[in-house]
Amino acid sequence: MANWADISLWAHSGAAALTLLVAAWLVRRWASLRGTRPSLGDAALLLALLATSLWAFAAASMGPSHPVSGLGESLRNLAWLAFLFQMVRSARAQPRTVTAVYLALMLVLAGQPVVEHWMAGATLPANLAALAFDTAMLLRMIFVVGALVLANNLYSVADAETRASLRVPLTALAAMWLYDLNLYATGYLNGGLSNDMLALRGVLMIFAVPFFALAANRPGGWKLTLSRKIAYRSLSLFAILGYLVTMIAVAQLLRAVGGTVASGAQVLLVLGMSLAALILLPSDRFRAWFKVKATKHFFQHRYDYRAEWIRFTETIGRPGDGTAPFHERVIKAAADISDSPAGLLLAPGDNGRLQLQARFNWPTADVPAQACTAGTIGYFQATGRIVELDALRAGHDKLTDVRAIPDWVLAESNAWAIVPLVHFDRLAGLVVLSRPLVERRLDWEDLDLLRLVGRQLASYLAEARSQEALREADQFDEFNRRMAFVMHDIKNLVSQLSLVARNAERHADNPEFRADMIATLQNSVGKMNTLIRRLTGYARATGEGLRAFDAERVVRSVVTDKARRHSVIVSSTQRLMLMADPVQLEQVLSHLIQNAIDASRADTPVYVSMARDGLNGVIEIVDHGSGMSAEFVRAKLFKPFISSKADGFGIGAYEARLLVEAMHGRIEVESREGEGSRFTIHLPLATRIDADDPGAPSLQLTAKVS
Repeated sequence: MANWADISLWAHSGAAALTLLVAAWLVRRWASLRGTRPSLGDAALLLALLATSLWAFAAASMGPSHPVSGLGESLRNLAWLAFLFQMVRSARAQPRTVTAVYLALMLVLAGQPVVEHWMAGATLPANLAALAFDTAMLLRMIFVVGALVLANNLYSVADAETRASLRVPLTALAAMWLYDLNLYATGYLNGGLSNDMLALRGVLMIFAVPFFALAANRPGGWKLTLSRKIAYRSLSLFAILGYLVTMIAVAQLLRAVGGTVASGAQVLLVLGMSLAALILLPSDRFRAWFKVKATKHFFQHRYDYRAEWIRFTETIGRPGDGTAPFHERVIKAAADISDSPAGLLLAPGDNGRLQLQARFNWPTADVPAQACTAGTIGYFQATGRIVELDALRAGHDKLTDVRAIPDWVLAESNAWAIVPLVHFDRLAGLVVLSRPLVERRLDWEDLDLLRLVGRQLASYLAEARSQEALREADQFDEFNRRMAFVMHDIKNLVSQLSLVARNAERHADNPEFRADMIATLQNSVGKMNTLIRRLTGYARATGEGLRAFDAERVVRSVVTDKARRHSVIVSSTQRLMLMADPVQLEQVLSHLIQNAIDASRADTPVYVSMARDGLNGVIEIVDHGSGMSAEFVRAKLFKPFISSKADGFGIGAYEARLLVEAMHGRIEVESREGEGSRFTIHLPLATRIDADDPGAPSLQLTAKVS
């Protein structure tokens, strides 16, 4: 026993002397640098060296287990903690969560002398004395673990130049605190501190002092860039430590009370806290709440812009198998900024009106075919304003023009914000974000980042539309090349028939020639019919120009032709005089009714109806056939050379819409897979009705053609 006491005396005395010598050398070094003031980091290092020397002197003179030595150890740890904190202060960014961790460790240090003084000055029963000793050991271990985590985090976030100089002092601190962790863990398990380990701690400090001297001789200051990820991990780690400490402390208190009731309460405590952890930790809402609260209270800025930009580019720029379609990735890139779980993308269609382009995790949103008001595009295009819908609903937003916000958006309770995507003063789309898991208001930092991301997304959408236009142009070029081959075939047929006609003048009486001529004509007719079937409906009709005419006559003419092969039911409740081109309308109806017939079963009729809607006449073609998916209607139905039919050219619907738009009208489509489709043609009504129109009906008509 006396040998360990001697070792402790000489080892701690040597550590005190060496540490004091390094501190004196550091002061002399400052004095030699005239005109240069020592940095705060140098002052923190000097304070830590002096506190370490004081602790070692107390351990040598009074013994390492004396309460004064314990107080000296707490002061030593506090000084080194201040040294680490000063390095944090030198960073360009200083998250408040790191400061909170340091404050928590300071509170732990402050509690250590209180518990140890209470143990030394009071006569306690055996159970309370054991509880006080365990509490003191737990406080020591909590501090050591927290200090080791902070030291490791500081090293991991330092730049390459600073990391080399940090390696020396942090290695010495890590060795010192790791030894302390083993010392106090052993004491906690054995119920008392080991004298030999206390004595050897002075030997360890003798070897650690040269490392501190090397740290004092660093060429420059430290430059740290603190990571939010590190800060979140530190906060999470201390939350876990707090959870464990609370559980152990309460369990120890119940054990000190004793009794059967206390034993049962211990079991219930462990089960209850474990159940709470299992419920809260996997919860998305809890994690979102934790992130929002940590960001709000511990960080100067809400966002880590580097991390957000990396996530944004990863979301947008990584197409391939297994990834979401481009327009869904556009929504996700904006939704990730505000932690919104879902969103909608509204983009201008070919008619210039906003329509639903894509959904992201929001299948229940009821978006009409015309998704905007008359002033929506103009307002967002002129202002680029991000609209917080809750404030608008509550009447707190006085700057937003309510007339520009569609009614369905305000009626959708889950809609939270509208982010305009503006590219070169043109609106490329709107992203409607759903409500995040944790309710919060949009602040200036949210608005700035969302506005920047909106502009970037708008450029991506504009580029995608340009590429789509180029792709369509390439498809038309390909179609023109195919037409060249068709014209070549027609030319060959004409040449063949011309040859037959010339020979018929000389050999018309020859039976063999007549037989060969008939075979040639039949072959040519067959080839021409094949070409006609391929080309019918795809050559643009010249038309008669816009004029007032009775729509009933055109509809009846088309239906009579189509009804030879399928049942078609026509209904008209009132006279419908349109201002349009009757020839082009006939071609449109032919396309759409034929498509409805092709999609229907043989025993299921197609319905055609006519009515008025304000200043427009409406013609509806309804079938109960196979229907189309929303994705096909939105992205493919009106695109050239895309068809749901195995032998279709994909031109009919595309041309039908072009013809209707040329007559100042529009086509709307509603369809569901397995239920059928509804094509609605809107055309302007004629301003007058010609009295001498011989085809104008004077009575209401309901007809069935089958």
